[in-house]
Amino acid sequence: MVDIALQVLDEDGPEALTLSAVSGRAGVTTPSLYKHVRNLAGLRALVSARIMNDIADQAGHAVLGRSADEAIRAFMKAWRRYVQRHPHRYSALIQSPEPQTTEAGARLIDIITAALRAYGMEDSAAIHAARCLRAAVHGFAVLEAQGAFGFPENLDDSYDLLIHVMIAGLQAPR
Repeated sequence: MVDIALQVLDEDGPEALTLSAVSGRAGVTTPSLYKHVRNLAGLRALVSARIMNDIADQAGHAVLGRSADEAIRAFMKAWRRYVQRHPHRYSALIQSPEPQTTEAGARLIDIITAALRAYGMEDSAAIHAARCLRAAVHGFAVLEAQGAFGFPENLDDSYDLLIHVMIAGLQAPR
């Protein structure tokens, strides 16, 4: 069911994700879905958990064997690549904590905080830095996916600058 919901998102966008659309593609009646999910919000939460796990898988693979600056760079690039490949999925992602997304969200935080240890950050310092990294990556990726960058300058160059700024901030004395 989640795979079908992801297909709906990829092909038709987040506004098209309905129980009716998923059941139609699955070849079952909409009431049949209620055996698996309580409602559309429940389906969206399951979809969000999958998306977060996919991002965590890709980010975790990207940072494997790297530390400090290289890990942060790999993490940020992996997250952006995911959004570039799946902009509709990402726009459907529930950003606030949900019971179904807690484990996937924790995986992402663990990946980030592990990379931040190379900068001597732990506990609340790591959480603050992780929030900043998430805000930077998320903000750029959402703006890019929505076509909000109108100037002709290369977006990869802009993103490289963002990565540089974030790494410089992590290296700065606190």
